[in-house]
Parts: sequence; structure tokens; C-alpha cells
Amino acid sequence: MTELHAGHPATTPTAPGAMGRAWAGGLIMAVALGVGNGLGPVLADAAGVGGPAARLIAAALVTVVAVPFVLRLSHPRAVGFGSPGASIRAFLTGVGVTAAGAVVVLGAGTAVGLLVWRQLDLDTLVGFLVTNAVVAFLLEALPEETTLRGYTWTSLRGRFGSAPAVFGTTAVFLLVPGASMLVTGGIARLAGDDAGHIGIAPEGQHPVDYLILLTVFGLTLVAARTALAHAPLWAAIGTHLTVLTVNRIMLQGEDRDTGVTVEQTSGDTVLLVPLYLVVVAIGFLVCRRVTRGRTTGEE
Repeated sequence: MTELHAGHPATTPTAPGAMGRAWAGGLIMAVALGVGNGLGPVLADAAGVGGPAARLIAAALVTVVAVPFVLRLSHPRAVGFGSPGASIRAFLTGVGVTAAGAVVVLGAGTAVGLLVWRQLDLDTLVGFLVTNAVVAFLLEALPEETTLRGYTWTSLRGRFGSAPAVFGTTAVFLLVPGASMLVTGGIARLAGDDAGHIGIAPEGQHPVDYLILLTVFGLTLVAARTALAHAPLWAAIGTHLTVLTVNRIMLQGEDRDTGVTVEQTSGDTVLLVPLYLVVVAIGFLVCRRVTRGRTTGEE
């Protein structure tokens, strides 16, 4: 593990070295996600479990593969982790800013009739929120932010500066889903199963639409990652988890048994997702300006 030594300033990495580490972050995440999605069901079948327990096995595999690997390559604070107190504050900031942006935009969409909320089963909703939080945290939010907005981002920023790091990290982010499907397919073949769908977008989603949405999402996560001075990666983790939760309730309520039935009255309703992500990103830019001003005033 990399150690920080007082009095010995870190040397600026070479361009090829920084780019190699940036790609490594994406590769680690793609392999971890592929292993989780490919090997998780095999282990769940062997254990005789299904449902949330099976999803938890897959999710835990992703985190176990990705996070320790990154933390062997870089110090936790270097990728954006921090003290327990700062981590909790950053996580809650990520959740709060994201939830507020979603409420504003989806509330407006409801007011103009794009969304109609038909049913609410509170007990089912609470159960979904708990199980979804654990699985989504381990499957996506923690490992993706550690590898991408953590390791990839800091590798690029240290050599090229913030702006190239923003777009470089987002570009790597776009390649992870397709690469992970290759890994999942390979594991499935080794297990004697069909490789399933392999592509740049999940099955049933239009590739261009998916990549556009993923780009907006990636830029929003970078905005969250750079909004705070202390434990900033936790703000991105909180944002990631909240976005997954909101989208699953709004777009996949019945399929995921969320306890909420939402009717979309127009094909344009899906545009509410990138719209609220833009609002969230703006919120983090404002947050960054406020925290920077506060830090300057304290110096």
C-alpha cells in the first residue's frame, strides 16, 4: 500500500503511467462486476438461495474483488476516503443534494402530469429501500466510486489536471458495462451456460440513449466527487446510491417490487432522469463554491 511521507512531496506521474492507472481503475471495476454477475448466480445456486440473498452474494463479490485491489494500489485518503465523521457528513451530503434535486424535478413532472403515482405499499417500500441500499451499495456505488471517481480520477488529475480528468474518468466509465459483460459471458461459458447478452448497453436498452444517460450520470458523479474538501468520495457514493434508488422506484417500480406504482403518461417522461441529474450536478457545483469560500475564509 502506498504510504504518505511528510517532507517528501509526491512526484508527478508520467503521462503513460497516469493513463495506465486510469485504465486499470476501469479494468478492475469491469472484472469485478463481471465476476459478481457471472460467478454470483453460480455460488447462489450452490448455496441453494435466491432472491435478495442471491443478489447480495453477487454484490459482495464485486466489492471484495474491486475495493481491496484499489486500496493495495493507493492510500484510502488519496482516492477520497477520510475520517469516520467526515465520511458520514460527505455521504449524507451526497444523498441530500441528490434527493433534493430528484424531488424538485420529479415533483414538477408530477405536477404537469408526466408521472402519476398510483399505489403505495409502505411496508413493501421500506423493505425495498433496505435491501436495495445494501445490494446497490456493494454491487455498484462503493466499488464503482472507489475504482473510477477514486483511483481513475486521482490518477488523471495528478498528471493532467481537473478538466481532462473529468472527461477521461467519464470515458472510462462508459466502457465498464460492455467490458464487464465480456467477463460475465466468459464465466458463464466456463460454467457451461449461455454467455447471454454482450454489448455496450444492457439488453433492451438503446445503445445511444444509454451512453448519453451514462455520460450525464458520470459527470454528475464527478461533480459530487469534487464538491467537498474532506472524504469527497463518500459524496459520490451517496449520490450513486440515491440515483439508483430513485430510478428503480420511478422506472422499474413494479418489476423490482418497490411497493410504488408509477405511471408514465408520455414517452418524454424518461427525460426527467437526465434533467434531475443536471440539477443535482448544479447543486454540487454550488456546494463546491460554498465550501471553497468557507475554507478560504478560515485561512
